[in-house]
Amino acid sequence: MKNKIYPCLWCNNNAKEMADYYQSIFSEAKILGETPLVVSIEILGQKIMLLNGGDMYKPSEAFSLVVECDTQEEIDHYWDSLTKEGQESQCGWCKDKYGLSWQIVPSILGSLMSDPAKAPKVMEVIMKTKKFSIEELVSASK
Repeated sequence: MKNKIYPCLWCNNNAKEMADYYQSIFSEAKILGETPLVVSIEILGQKIMLLNGGDMYKPSEAFSLVVECDTQEEIDHYWDSLTKEGQESQCGWCKDKYGLSWQIVPSILGSLMSDPAKAPKVMEVIMKTKKFSIEELVSASK
């Protein structure tokens, strides 16, 4: 796979450690290349460069990676794995142990929000939740 555009994440000289961590969570993740300065990894088909830049920049919520999940089991796995040493936030957002923000969302979310009559009920559930429950979102859309 060749990505013409991909994110580069500034790391605190722990790019290889981060790549190994993401490989432990995303079973199909693979390291594409490694130098003393960068480690390139592919996660769910997305290339990401991890740059050993030092401690002068920190991750912020201004950037997040979105993972669309087809099943509740996927949501549970990614959410539980990323928040194990990280932290939960609202509306499907969480941070991993390195401070990187993730959005763990059901792939049906867009279709649930597409009906203007049902969207407010779905949005009400979204605003009250941390980790998404597909069952709760589908129930709200009925």
